[in-house]
Amino acid sequence: MEPESGEAAPPPPCAEPPGSPDVLAFDDDEEDLEVFSKDASLAEANPFSPLIPTSPLSMINHYKFEDEPGLRDLFITVDDPESHITAIETFITYRVATKTSRSEFDSSEYEVRRRYQDFLWLKSRLEEAHPTLIIPPLPEKFIMKGMVERFSEEFIETRRRALQKFLSRIADHPTLTFNEDFKIFLTAQAWELSSHKKQGPGLFSRMGQTVRAVASSVRGGIKNRPEIFMEMNDYMEIFTQKINLLDKISHRIYKEERDYFHEMKEYGPIHTLWSASEEDLVDSLKGVANCIDKCCKATEKRMTGLSENLLPVIHEYVLYSDILMGVLKRRDQIQAELESKVDALSTKKAEKDLLREEIGKLEDKVECANNALKADWDRWKQNMQYDMKSAFTNVAESNLQYYEQCLASWESFLTSQTVDLHLEEDSEDRP
Repeated sequence: MEPESGEAAPPPPCAEPPGSPDVLAFDDDEEDLEVFSKDASLAEANPFSPLIPTSPLSMINHYKFEDEPGLRDLFITVDDPESHITAIETFITYRVATKTSRSEFDSSEYEVRRRYQDFLWLKSRLEEAHPTLIIPPLPEKFIMKGMVERFSEEFIETRRRALQKFLSRIADHPTLTFNEDFKIFLTAQAWELSSHKKQGPGLFSRMGQTVRAVASSVRGGIKNRPEIFMEMNDYMEIFTQKINLLDKISHRIYKEERDYFHEMKEYGPIHTLWSASEEDLVDSLKGVANCIDKCCKATEKRMTGLSENLLPVIHEYVLYSDILMGVLKRRDQIQAELESKVDALSTKKAEKDLLREEIGKLEDKVECANNALKADWDRWKQNMQYDMKSAFTNVAESNLQYYEQCLASWESFLTSQTVDLHLEEDSEDRP
């Protein structure tokens, strides 16, 4: 599901002052030692933007600008991880290479290095600028116990893919792709980015935003939530329950499959060793060992398919479920603010003119938030359905190949043993 978009002008943003969303500050010294940030929030959208679907399964690690010059105008690659060890921390940087034909960029190609905390900074800035849009999730802070070792090649590759997906989703989004901080992230050298970061809101400002958001939610629910958003909330409650259960069971299946794989690796060689002391069973024992070895390789291939094609997709939508619930609450907070001003209008006669002006602005803000959420909701559901179908199809194909390979190995062994038994019976029947 690749969007067909040529060079386009940035869409007009809905009015939302920066700094209004509920965004917590990040500890720059610690985030590079973690793996993902599950705390994600939503951003604002342009209600008139086209629905442009994106898919994690359709993302290519190495985009070639020349391949589709008429279809895309921004290509991003995350690769070449490098380890950095200092006296106080160990962290990984990644090369972020960009090719573009957009006129707002001064050059057509850029290459910068970014560490994990830089991605966190970008996500937080997107949340601040677009508080009612669905910001893609970053890999979370804590790795799944027993899945990968910290800073192993597998861990670094898992994170690289997730960071690639994060930037690709932003690039494909009709509003986020034109965010100024996104452009700076892709083009600024390390010292320039560091200087730009210092211009953003500080810790106390963000803490104040969090306190205001919490206080707003404590004051009570809204009176007239539109039916469409009630349906969204009901849908997400069910989706969250099911996707979390699916994620939990899928990881358990993977762990059991891995344990089975390690047992099989020890199981086959035992038959080979035994054949050295059983002259009459040499062919049978070696045949069993060969079948087990083939099944072991097929199991390893199926595990790779699970870890690359199914588990990341399911877990990404676990993170998305939190994001969607958050954006619905954020929309409700905007409507609650409008309703409180309307209520105040009937009691504060002296301030009616000022309140009417504030109510007019809030009505526009609510309408913009509603349109933004509805547009992003449709886009997200299209992506989710496509990604899930693709992941399940890949798993089905992988399972078919696995069982066909194992079945062929054991059928071949069984045929050879049947022939040997018939030969032995014929030799015994001869006088």
